[in-house]
Amino acid sequence: MVVIAISGKPGAGTSTIAKALAEKLGVDYFSPGQKFFKPSDKKDDTNEVLDLWRTDKGKSKALHERIDDYQRELAKKGNAVICGKLSIWVLKDLADLKVWVDCSFEERVRRTSRRDGVPIAEAKKKLKEREEMEEKEWKRMYGFDRNTQKGTADIVIDTTSLSPEEVVDKIIKKLD
Repeated sequence: MVVIAISGKPGAGTSTIAKALAEKLGVDYFSPGQKFFKPSDKKDDTNEVLDLWRTDKGKSKALHERIDDYQRELAKKGNAVICGKLSIWVLKDLADLKVWVDCSFEERVRRTSRRDGVPIAEAKKKLKEREEMEEKEWKRMYGFDRNTQKGTADIVIDTTSLSPEEVVDKIIKKLD
């Protein structure tokens, strides 16, 4: 039974890596954003997240506590890779391995531009706005800077110039 928590800034590759890792390990994959926020079929993930954060629902501490509780329940069952922006903190006592996925801002902008199908300048503006909004709201709700999770991770991997497969291999080596 293994539980891996993966966190990182938007565009760092956390979801891609977590999905690939779960598949390779033959365990469940879970993303709080996918379950609780049900993105539409549109490919503009960044705008959808920003739109949600601008609502009472997105800013609701009760909703985020439900998300945290759900992650903890999954972790207690075991055999899961759980990927969320606060998963390292939420699962600090339940995860067998805590992974922070790092990436340069410039590369995260390029990835966001490709994923969302928007120009680089727009991706840069939206990514910066998303980070500021998330950090402000989580600081308000939880009283800490989400980036401090990096310091509590068991492994920090810079994905700027690595493929998802290379990152998964590093994580599996750390598990062994």
